[in-house]
Amino acid sequence: MNKMFEEIAWENTPIGELVLRRRRLRPDGEDIWEIKLNDGYLMSSQFIDGEVALADLALAMTIGTELDVVIGGLGLGYTAQAALRDERVGKLTVIELIPQVIMWHHERLLPLGEAVAGDARCHLREGDFFALARETGGFDPAAPEELHDAIVIDIDHSTTHFIDPASAGFYGADAIAAITRKLKPNGVFALWSTDAEDRAFVDALHDSFRDVRVERVEFPTPYRDEPAFNLIYLGRKPDSGA
Repeated sequence: MNKMFEEIAWENTPIGELVLRRRRLRPDGEDIWEIKLNDGYLMSSQFIDGEVALADLALAMTIGTELDVVIGGLGLGYTAQAALRDERVGKLTVIELIPQVIMWHHERLLPLGEAVAGDARCHLREGDFFALARETGGFDPAAPEELHDAIVIDIDHSTTHFIDPASAGFYGADAIAAITRKLKPNGVFALWSTDAEDRAFVDALHDSFRDVRVERVEFPTPYRDEPAFNLIYLGRKPDSGA
């Protein structure tokens, strides 16, 4: 094995070429794990602050115990791992479009495979999160009427920069209202973004949620002098429902 670079898995999927690889910036450095789709990155372990903060901020807003949490997007598993660190989480359902990503976790090809796929509270489900969000059924086929304490999304780069053009219709008021109907009263919505704040999306959140806010998560990067940042959009379903 080349200590500096290794391509671990390659798959041709309906939405493009999928690659799992490991690399190092220097021989004595830490491994950086990456999932690439075509020429873009689905996720890199080099920068995980935003993915971890996504779960931490959402669950800090979430009330109760034995929480039922849904995550849209699996990737390398850092958001799922962060959610599972909260002992109040009783059930975590992770919806992932690409079956190979789920398989890599189950086969323990990824560093967090055991922490995520090996946790009995965690259920990895293949599916189109956006399609499931619009359907009248639930995210769990075994419990189609189930409402959730928190729904957390890390799929696209942002509300205007998509992994797949099919995502484009998700970020408007109607789609957000559909998500709201899958939350319990006071349930929490959270979404990760790597771009600047989208005021139109914030306005759409205000149509369905209260306590709407946008948190900026900064972290150092070796590629420029100033910190990089992610944004976390947050909102709470009203007591009376939506």
